[in-house]
Amino acid sequence: MKKKATPAAASPALPRPLTGKRIVVSRARDQAAALAFPLRELGAEVLEIPLIEIRPPATFQPLDKALLEIHNYDWLILTSVNGVRALAGRIQHLGLEVLNFVHLKVAAIGPATEQALEEQQFQVDVVPEKYVAEAVVSALRAQVKDQRILLVRAKVARDVIPEELRRAGAVVNVVEAYETVAPEASRSRLESVLQDSARKPDVITFTSSSTVRNFVSLMEVQPGQVSFLQGVKLASIGPVTSQTLRESGLPVDIEAREFTVPGLVRAIVAAFS
Repeated sequence: MKKKATPAAASPALPRPLTGKRIVVSRARDQAAALAFPLRELGAEVLEIPLIEIRPPATFQPLDKALLEIHNYDWLILTSVNGVRALAGRIQHLGLEVLNFVHLKVAAIGPATEQALEEQQFQVDVVPEKYVAEAVVSALRAQVKDQRILLVRAKVARDVIPEELRRAGAVVNVVEAYETVAPEASRSRLESVLQDSARKPDVITFTSSSTVRNFVSLMEVQPGQVSFLQGVKLASIGPVTSQTLRESGLPVDIEAREFTVPGLVRAIVAAFS
């Protein structure tokens, strides 16, 4: 007599600690998934409301000129994935090859930028332990005396890296690869969810100082007048973004210990554990 097969035990469900939480992901539309996906996997309802839009600069001429003269540089520094994408686009447009850049030492501000560079076949030499401009300076200061550096970045950015490396004896050329603007269409969406008690988010995420400044601009935030955020936690990806929140008169309720998107997800989970 055959024995009946014992049904296989059901796999335990993955923990979903963010079930019932509504979270605004404010990254640019084409970059939102990296944060939205893990939050949804952890049970959150995600509202994708971009607070930043990436656009080409008014002209690529300074970047193109630098790339055509890349043999004159010793270092290349990238501070964002957006910068890497713009760089790769211009390299292709100019008909250059990665072989034109093999003499360079390359620094990336963090692992996401490093990965983006490696996908473009660049060998990355320096990634600081902390993913902020000050850490880039600390990692490079002793190596750049009399060196020529090309820094590829956004139109509006902190000047910590060029100023400090120039003090260390480097010649730094800063070129704009892209600019960020506040998406006007997000204003009404933000107002709608923040004014509706049934849809009001539990968390708004901020992944850069630009997302903070654009939020303040779109919502016309005045210092001391943030009652519309009552019950909403503001989550920051790191200390620089947190500083911009505080300077704007906004609280920092959650801050990532590791200044990355996965680090921000962990911080949000910890805040509700």
